[in-house]
Amino acid sequence: MLNVMLVDDEPYILQGLQVIIDWESEGFEIVKVCSNGREALNYLSNNDVDLVISDIKMPEMTGLELLKTVKNDKISDAEFVLLTGYDDFTFTQQAIRNGCLDYILKPVNEEDLIAILRKVSNKNRESIILRRDREKMEDAYLARIIRHVLNDKFADEDTDYLAKHLQLIGDMRFIDIEYVDRDLIVESESSDDYDMTQLQKQLYNACREVMKDSINHFTIDFAYDEDNYNVGFIYCENMATVRGMSETEFLNEFIRKIELLIIKPVRLLCGKKVSDISSLAESYESIRSLKSITGFHTTKKLYIYEEADVSHSNIVLCKNTIDEIVSAIETNDLPAIDSGVEKLYEELQGKEGSDLNINYLLFQLIHLASEQDDSVNQEEVIQYISEQTSEKALVRGSHEHLKKFATEYAAYLSELRKSISRGILADVENEIRKNYADNLSLKDLGDKYHINSSYLGQIFRKKYGMSFKNYLTNYRIKEASRQIINTDKKINQIAEDVGYKDSDYFIRKFIEIMGCTPSKYRKTNLGS
Repeated sequence: MLNVMLVDDEPYILQGLQVIIDWESEGFEIVKVCSNGREALNYLSNNDVDLVISDIKMPEMTGLELLKTVKNDKISDAEFVLLTGYDDFTFTQQAIRNGCLDYILKPVNEEDLIAILRKVSNKNRESIILRRDREKMEDAYLARIIRHVLNDKFADEDTDYLAKHLQLIGDMRFIDIEYVDRDLIVESESSDDYDMTQLQKQLYNACREVMKDSINHFTIDFAYDEDNYNVGFIYCENMATVRGMSETEFLNEFIRKIELLIIKPVRLLCGKKVSDISSLAESYESIRSLKSITGFHTTKKLYIYEEADVSHSNIVLCKNTIDEIVSAIETNDLPAIDSGVEKLYEELQGKEGSDLNINYLLFQLIHLASEQDDSVNQEEVIQYISEQTSEKALVRGSHEHLKKFATEYAAYLSELRKSISRGILADVENEIRKNYADNLSLKDLGDKYHINSSYLGQIFRKKYGMSFKNYLTNYRIKEASRQIINTDKKINQIAEDVGYKDSDYFIRKFIEIMGCTPSKYRKTNLGS
């Protein structure tokens, strides 16, 4: 409902306006009736009104004076419609020059009033669409700047922009917010990108609700792996300070409030603390190493980079046993992998040093992958390890988890030895061209073509310079842009046709890739 205020010094005119039409059926509600401009001004100063219908000639303050004061002092965004007679036309011209939307001749008839109300409704609807488009553009631009900073590829104007739009006070961290046991939350092996996007949106909205004063500090447009549906958070020291809390107290309270909203457990991976937004990439990158080791330890809800690096006095490095496990992985000897892992856990029983041992193992595995294929980028291998060690459905801290990872990594290395990338990538390209609107995933394609999905993602990224997920998104958006100019389909229908069930998500991706909203893209290209 749009709020309406009626202003006239003649009581019978006010009464007549209230009953001449069914206001509610037109989408309006009369919230105030005033007998002069001064009374109306006082109300507008403290209340939201969408439309003011006012007589021109009134005591104390005329309708024209009311209009000028409201517009000049920016008291309200309400639209103005003035009631006028034929002999008031000079005043009416002045009113229109001062921002009056329209006028109605007295005596008011039903048809004229309804026509005015529908004009106001249409303008309001257009304003809402323009505002939402502008907000989406601003959100997309802010997300892009944050992504540039996280990837350490930014200009001075980027950090200046963030300084204006974020509350960057004190030291800061980049924090990865994710569901604990995400696979169990989805409860379906057939869950698709839409399901995960909805979960991500739920988490994103909850974070913004908890931190209403810092909503721009959250982003979902970051990803250091293929299967990322998490929420990123630029945390600043002042957020805890102003609440009289320590950093740990603030972050634990933040987790508690999010979980109350979404009724699902979450955890935070807090990157390295940095002193300036220009160094945020260091914090972002540090989450990779933090994430890689969390899969082998008892699940916590809060991981802080500096605390993960604390040394102990009673640390044991089981180098020989780890070297045996690495050798078994290299030869894909499954029995030897099982026995090696059992032996490692026996040696660590009752002793400290699991962090050191796991880090040593991961380091050796990265080196091993590079030996198999000297063109392998170590960051890509770290990415693979990060993905595989964050399996939510497995029991944390168990030797079974390590056995499973080691076995899968052995299979991964086996794929690295095969020279099959060219033929497989051609098949994958063909799949995208034919089935881009379906729920394509690397896992399904890997199963179809009998190749490890993580290795497939690695060689895909190497050839195209982007992840499979981003490549598919780009292909879908390009197809959508073609349909937007060549068909008269509605935007929602086009979104569905190219594989998006969520039109808001589609619009956000379209803006990110094409630089404008779908409706503006259609208008610009059809008008040229």
